[in-house]
Amino acid sequence: MSVARGPRVPWPAAIAAARWSTDPRDPAAALRNHYVLTGGSGGPAGSLVRVVAPSSPPEAWPRDHYASRQLSRPAPRPFPSHAPSAAGRHARPRSTRRGGGVEGNSRLTSGLALAIFVLLFLEGVTILSVQRLLTAHVVIGAILIPPVAAKIGSTTWRMVRYYTGSREYRRKGPPRPLLRLLGPVLVILTVVLLASGVGLVVGAPVSWRPSLFALHRAVFVAWFGVMVLHVLGHLLETARVAPRDWFPYTRRQVRGASTRQWFVGATLVAGLVVGAALAPFAAGWRLV
Repeated sequence: MSVARGPRVPWPAAIAAARWSTDPRDPAAALRNHYVLTGGSGGPAGSLVRVVAPSSPPEAWPRDHYASRQLSRPAPRPFPSHAPSAAGRHARPRSTRRGGGVEGNSRLTSGLALAIFVLLFLEGVTILSVQRLLTAHVVIGAILIPPVAAKIGSTTWRMVRYYTGSREYRRKGPPRPLLRLLGPVLVILTVVLLASGVGLVVGAPVSWRPSLFALHRAVFVAWFGVMVLHVLGHLLETARVAPRDWFPYTRRQVRGASTRQWFVGATLVAGLVVGAALAPFAAGWRLV
């Protein structure tokens, strides 16, 4: 059998080309039939082998010729040398820090933000008929206090770590400039809004209630505008990051998933306790 030697090509491409076909309807058969693999059973990704153009079909070649042996069985599936094993294909690197580091902080903040968003939606429903749903309005507002305090703490921790030069927090980078400017404003408005709401129900003298109620409404209007911008700025990130601690495939990537879940749940339980304590004060409450 005479052969004409061709150029050296990457071995996966040569294996893919070494497929003999006698189907005349196959437009690529004529080209593939002229290339067979010789020189070994394969090699690592990127290695080169010699391809030859045969003058006769493989049935006429000597049985000990490598190319005929290669074509007598299916071509092996090439795997890159860096491909993970079957056992480790689903494994993912885990954060070495106990709390998950910057990624753990991001997941905790997003989880708290999701819980707060749901509670704010319910609180907004009560505003539509606040006189009739006053008790629910006060209870939901009280439930919001612990998650909001925890979220302020997690974002403050990220800010402190960033400005103190933590490498991983610096690598993640700060929020966008507008969100960085709105962050402190939102924190102040949220604290004033919640404090004025609690003060209206508990502790405020009757003579102070009109002034405190006017402050509560004015702060709510400003808070609502800033909150809309804040939610829109973080909506995609929260929707992407918040569920990661709840899916088995992604929760293993960062340590502390169970701790973060229990922490978010604990803030909601603490909020229920606060709400239950304030509910009796809301019953029968009047502005004057």
